[in-house]
Amino acid sequence: MKSIFSLLAGLLALVLVPVAQAEMPRMELTAGMYRIDTEVAADQQNRMLGLMHRKSMPQHHGMLFVFPQANTHCMWMRNTLLPLSVAFIDDNGVVINIEDMQPQTEDSHCAKRPARFALEMNLGWFRERGIKSGSKIGGIERAPQPR
Repeated sequence: MKSIFSLLAGLLALVLVPVAQAEMPRMELTAGMYRIDTEVAADQQNRMLGLMHRKSMPQHHGMLFVFPQANTHCMWMRNTLLPLSVAFIDDNGVVINIEDMQPQTEDSHCAKRPARFALEMNLGWFRERGIKSGSKIGGIERAPQPR
């Protein structure tokens, strides 16, 4: 009986994860000449879910995490199947630091100084385009207010 409940819980999670992800708002950001189509995780539930359980992400897509206050926020990759790079970004859209993250790990990857945003992209996306600390991410001022 216990295994049936476990199976049902697993199936329910597979159904609910895409529904929750589909409800995240989207916005466009820029990094230099590159356009980024982002999903926006501006509330606690979406920030906790992030890109978990996804098997792929298009090349110029990402997820913007909007935090209620600037802090040395940290990210990890539990239940995340994609290798990602995360840029920690200040209130003005300036990249503080970029960290590479491996799938399904619990290593902490943190902002080197207080950040209001984190932008996750496929692993190496920033490096391949010359985006680094001090680069400006355009459009961040249009991000929704965190909840």
